[in-house]
Amino acid sequence: MKYRTLLFALGLALLATTAAVAQEKGVDSQSQRIRDTGSNRAPANNGTKTDVGTNGSGINFGKDKTKAVVTLPNPYRLTARRDVIMRTVADVMRDRKLIVDDAASKPSEGIIVSQPYTFIKGTVVAQSELNRFADIENSPARGWTRGRYTITVEVQPIDGTSSNVSVTAKIEGRSDGGSGAEWITLQSKGTAEQDFLNALIEAIGGGSPSSSP
Repeated sequence: MKYRTLLFALGLALLATTAAVAQEKGVDSQSQRIRDTGSNRAPANNGTKTDVGTNGSGINFGKDKTKAVVTLPNPYRLTARRDVIMRTVADVMRDRKLIVDDAASKPSEGIIVSQPYTFIKGTVVAQSELNRFADIENSPARGWTRGRYTITVEVQPIDGTSSNVSVTAKIEGRSDGGSGAEWITLQSKGTAEQDFLNALIEAIGGGSPSSSP
C-alpha cells in the first residue's frame, strides 16, 4: 500500500514536470521564431524592417527634392543689350570648345555661326550619343562612327534693353558604309539647342533657368 502511494505521487510529479517543460519549450520556440524574424540581417533581407531593401521601396534619397527639367522657349527673350548678348554668345561658344565661323556669321544682322563641332567618335558609343541629340530611327544609314553639330545663334532686338535669341543646331552623323564615309544631316531633338540656351542665359543672368524646385 505504501509503495502504491509512493508510485502514484511520483507519477503525478512526473506528469506535472513534463507539462511544464513542454509549455516552456513552446514559449521558447515561438519567442525564438519571433526573434529570428526580427533579427535576420542576411544580405538583401532586412527582417521586420520593411521600409528599405528588397522588402520595401528602398532608401529615399531626397524625396520631393528632385528638380524638374524645364524646356526653354526658343526663341528666348533676354533682357540685355544686343551687343552684350552678341559678345556673350561668342564667349559661350569658346567656353564650349566651339569655334566661330567668321565666313558664315553675320554680326551686323545678329547672326553667329559656329564651325562643326565633333562631339563623339567611335563605333561603340557614336550611336547612343547621336540618339541623344538627334532622331536616328528614321535614318536609313547604319554603322555610325562620329557625330557633330553646328550651332547658329540669331539675336533680334525687341527694344533697347531686350532681344529675342534663337538657337538652331544642325546635327550630323557620319556613317562609314561600303561606299565610303558620309555625313548625314539628322533631325535635331533640341538637346543641343537647350544646352546652349541654358549656358547663354546663365552667362548673362548668372542663374540657371532650366530647372525649377
